[in-house]
Amino acid sequence: MPSEGLKEWMKRPEAERKAEEQKMQTDWNAWMLAHGSALKETNGAGKTQRVTSSGIAQTPNDVMLYSMLEAESDEAAAALFADHPHLAIPGSWIDVMPANNLPSM
Repeated sequence: MPSEGLKEWMKRPEAERKAEEQKMQTDWNAWMLAHGSALKETNGAGKTQRVTSSGIAQTPNDVMLYSMLEAESDEAAAALFADHPHLAIPGSWIDVMPANNLPSM
């Protein structure tokens, strides 16, 4: 979810947010029952520390969660998320990318 979208979300009345969050949780649980066997790990992303030649500083990013999953192809991995409840959040997206093995050094 874009950080600006989260700011807008937090401006909504609490009762409205809570009701929508409960629906999303229910939808998420149903999605996990259908697709969860492919997921090997899911975690929340913490604050980003950007390291440059000038030093280290906190920087914003739009990553809220990440998952590691196993699929037959990149396309199959992306297709798993086509009906994900997260996409109901205005302005949200899910990026899917392969984890490439690095050769031994």
